[in-house]
This record gives sequence, structure tokens and C-alpha cells, in this order.
Amino acid sequence: MPSPLAPLLEDIRARFAHVDECPFAGPRIFFENAGGALTLKSAVETSAKFAAIPDNQGRDNPAAKALVGIIQTAKADMATFFNAPSGQFFVGESGTELLFRLIRTAVMGAKGTVIGSTIEHPASRSAAQIWAKNAGVDYISVPHDAARGLVTAQDYAAAMTPDVRVATILHTSPVTGMGMDIAAISQAIRAVSPDCLIIVDGIQHASHGGIDIAAAGIDGYVVSPYKVFSRHGYGVAWASERLSRQPLEALMGGPSENWEMGTRDTGAYATFSDVVAYFDWLGGQVSDATDRRARIEAAGHAIHAHEKHLTDTMLNGTGNLPGLTDLPGVQIIGGDDNPAREGLVCFVMDGMPAADIVARLNDQGIRTHVRKADHYSGNVLDPLGLPAAVRVSLCHYNSEAEVTAFLSAMKKMSDDA
Repeated sequence: MPSPLAPLLEDIRARFAHVDECPFAGPRIFFENAGGALTLKSAVETSAKFAAIPDNQGRDNPAAKALVGIIQTAKADMATFFNAPSGQFFVGESGTELLFRLIRTAVMGAKGTVIGSTIEHPASRSAAQIWAKNAGVDYISVPHDAARGLVTAQDYAAAMTPDVRVATILHTSPVTGMGMDIAAISQAIRAVSPDCLIIVDGIQHASHGGIDIAAAGIDGYVVSPYKVFSRHGYGVAWASERLSRQPLEALMGGPSENWEMGTRDTGAYATFSDVVAYFDWLGGQVSDATDRRARIEAAGHAIHAHEKHLTDTMLNGTGNLPGLTDLPGVQIIGGDDNPAREGLVCFVMDGMPAADIVARLNDQGIRTHVRKADHYSGNVLDPLGLPAAVRVSLCHYNSEAEVTAFLSAMKKMSDDA
């Protein structure tokens, strides 16, 4: 099936900085999007604009009032993008830092058993285990399906107990690329513990579209904007009203239920508005929707379809070029036919270390990444007996021609082995 974004790809790519060239190395194909997606040119311009403004919010002058208005607009944009009719959004140092804050607040406030899964990134898994230990409460570790690279609602349900008060869920794995059904997992948790505080790591998922907080039934959601077309230096978190009523770290005598600490970076908020505007634009190109949220949803569906087309091509081949599954000795992490896949293929090849494959691809101008069995990826690779794997991560601005170049390089590598 052809991609719905194919006719728009030239226009899409024109909106991103360094889409086909590295400012240090020259021309290249960027398949390292899970490590940090390309940045919208609009976000680059917005970031520079606000970096030059000396005024702070909260003063009695026109600039300060304008900055407050920009932040309020950005929070409204976030509410639309994430489909969060209640609760509050705020920015922090990074996605990891915000996950630690939300999980620490939940665990120390709820004082009950904590549950999470082995598929999680350490940003949430470490935070949950550290603060469960500090609070003197139990931590339940739900084992993921190593062969499929994901965890299910049934897996959580089998481990749940009524005294669970805090749960963490990974939306999409940055190692396997598989997305979790967070609404189903949340429902399974609440069937046993209705008042459980549920916090989701959405960092890897965000660039692939399709975030719906209202439908998920959760209490916290965190993204890293540099992985969803904005810049480094901040994270975005949403907290439900229930979570915000827990004891928060805040200035004495300051407003209650306030997550923000210190002066906000207006440029961070404004660049996320650029991200929302881009999804809005894209949704308008692929649908006739007149409602902004509907356009954002349409963009997510189109992104998913385009990325599935690319990963299917990468796995199964195109024209006379074999796909990864046709090359001898290749093992696809999570399986080669997994409907949960989101724009990412992770693999190993017999007789060739992952680092060597990545280096040879890099020599040909194809940027990929090694995932080692370390504190970031050992939870996925160790059960498979793998010391490392090659991660090829795509986004919707990548093209079939780029996938074809990758497959050509891999075929030559296989032939030479």
C-alpha cells in the first residue's frame, strides 16, 4: 500500500533542518531518530527569537505580559495535542528529570506498592525502584515478552494486587520500537486498584503521533521535545489533578498544586507550539478535518501509515533488493511481523558485531546507532543473549529512497561477510 505522505514528502522535508546533511560530516541519511529527531526550522527560529529577549514573566511591562500570554497559549496547544481536558502542563530540565519528579511525588505521596515492567527505559524504571525503596514499599516487576519486545495488559493484570498505589508504563520502547496499549494496561490496573496513580513514559512514542491522555485514563505523561521535532534543553510533563494534589516540592508560602519551580523558559513553551502547529498543518494536508484536534489525529494516522510502509520495506525488501529478513543470519528484535512496531527496526547479524555494522553504514553516510546491553538496553538484550544490536529508527520525513540505500548497503555487507 502506498504511503499517504509520499506526495507531500518534499514539502515535509523542507520544514526540517539538516534533513539530508550533517553540519559536521556532510550528506547523510538520518536513521537515528530515536536518539533525537530532526528539528523543525520554525522551532530553530523561535528558539533564537526568545533567547534574545531579556524580560521575565510576571513584571508590569508589555514584554512580560506578552511572555505570559505565549506560555498560556502553549499550554492550551499542549492540551489539544495530548487531548488532556484537565490537569496541568509544565516544562522541566528533561524528560528523564520530569519522570523522576512525577514518580517521586506519586510514590512518596501514595505510600503503597509500586508496579512497573521490565521493558521500561531506566528513566521510569529506575525512578520507580529508587523511590519505592526510599518510601519503604514493595516494587512489583512485570516481565515483558522478550520475543515480541513488549508488555501487555494481561501481563500487568497477572501481577496486580489491591495494594498497588503507583504504576509506571512505557508507551513505546526505544530499543524494540514496539508500542504498548497504555489504555488497556491502565484499565487492567484500575480493575484491581481503582485509585492507583499511573504515570506514562511517552518519550519514544511522541514523534509517531497518536497521544490521547483522556482515553488512556492515566495521571502523568512525559515527553522529551527534542525527540518530537523541537530542541534539546527541556521536557514537557502533564499531571492530572489527582497527582497534583499530592504533596509537591514547592516554595514555602507559594501557590498550591504548583509544579513549576523558578522562571519558566518561554522559548521552550513557544517551540512546542511550533510542534503542535506542524502536526496541525500536516493533518490539514491529509484530511478535510476542520477541528484542530481532529487534524492532529489525522496527522498521527498518516505518520503511522508512512512509517509502517518504510519499516515493511526495510524488513521485506523492494524491487530486486532483499529486505533484512532475507539476509542470512539476521535476527529482528521483537520479530519481523509485529503490528506493534513504530518506526524502528532493531537487528543483529551473525558473524558481524553491531558496532562494526554501524561503523560501516556510517562510512557510507547512513546514520544508525548501537544499542549495547548496558543500563539503558540490557533489560531487552540480556534475555535474548545479545551483547548489542543495531537500531535503525525512522520518522515520517524519511523516504523510501533512503530505505533503499540502506538495504543496498546491507546487501553488500552481507555479500562480503
